[in-house]
Amino acid sequence: MERYFYWVRLADVPHWLLDTPTRYSGEAFDEPWMFVDGRTLPDPGPLKAQVAHPGTKRDFVFSSIEETPTVSEAVANVFKTLAPGDVQLFPVSIEGEADPFFVVNATKVIDCIDEARCREVHHYDEDAHPPEFEGEYNWIYGLRIDPSKTEGAQVFRLKKFKVAFIVSEDVKNALEAVGNLGVSFERVTGLPPT
Repeated sequence: MERYFYWVRLADVPHWLLDTPTRYSGEAFDEPWMFVDGRTLPDPGPLKAQVAHPGTKRDFVFSSIEETPTVSEAVANVFKTLAPGDVQLFPVSIEGEADPFFVVNATKVIDCIDEARCREVHHYDEDAHPPEFEGEYNWIYGLRIDPSKTEGAQVFRLKKFKVAFIVSEDVKNALEAVGNLGVSFERVTGLPPT
């Protein structure tokens, strides 16, 4: 039986925007994108995030620049229960919020993009990219992955396209049961839409 996976993206619903988390002192990290790089991180210590743009508080959003996944305790519990080996959860204090929130760091990067089944792929132009993006995708429309290569993971990032935060159908269903999400789910397995 084929497993289904979904690309979690910021939804087109009213929601607040959060800045990329910093150290609790307000000092930015040397690598502010580290929470979306798909690697296990040493404990960064206490974190905080400012509200970049007020709006409807949601239980799951991505930060405004680096797209760091930031979630409520109820959503964090979904990841802790269904994907404990695939994520790290770091507590983050959000300006003006008493409720606990967490940064979700997906620790796995899996090489499973099925380029032939994607609707449209764009590689970085040979002369117009920083060297660290060599061989990576600039953007993919109609993303499709090969579920047979997901190595049993429930949550992961994609090799050569780390911007995509991928979850299994079980995780997706549990997140939807929490509700009040500022994200949507785009299926990336099965036949591409026509």
